[in-house]
Amino acid sequence: METFRYSHLPADSSTVHIALFTNVSNSAQLRSRIVRASQLDGPDGETEREAVNFAFIDARLICSVLHLQTAIYQAILAHAQGALRTKTVHSEILWALNPTNNITEAIRRYGVADATASLIVVRISSPELNNVEQLMGSVVDGTLTPLNELARITDWASVKKYYKLNGEPAVKDAAKDPARERAIVDEIVTSSVAMKSVMA
Repeated sequence: METFRYSHLPADSSTVHIALFTNVSNSAQLRSRIVRASQLDGPDGETEREAVNFAFIDARLICSVLHLQTAIYQAILAHAQGALRTKTVHSEILWALNPTNNITEAIRRYGVADATASLIVVRISSPELNNVEQLMGSVVDGTLTPLNELARITDWASVKKYYKLNGEPAVKDAAKDPARERAIVDEIVTSSVAMKSVMA
């Protein structure tokens, strides 16, 4: 797990914890648990919502750590400005990652699905929360993997499809050089995420 601190942001959202899990075996149960938590009332509902108070992101659709950090930062800014388009700062990350403004589509594409095998788990919190890795491990059955392994997990074909980049001239020109093509796709996608809140 990696932790990033943004001291210039409000204290309640100044710390970001990111973990990459591979070989995830409980995606379907986790998805059901998230849905169930959103529907429970009273103290049981509060307890269950706190247990799954993370962003669960399909790692195959993330091009780079910068791509992910850009979406996280956009979500924190929206939260700090009282301008969330979704219910929580964590679901706002999914919205920021999606190229369209459709929240349902963002959750379906970028969130945990029944067959998700590689999952990025993000927790935005105050600096006082210190048992985050343990909390993440209590809800995700998978192998904690270094974040720099993300490059081998990315499904570049799906990223290009969702962002409609297959016809993009710069991407087509680099088609014979996979490393260059991936760098161009990452740059376009990260820029799109950075500009989304301005364009929305």
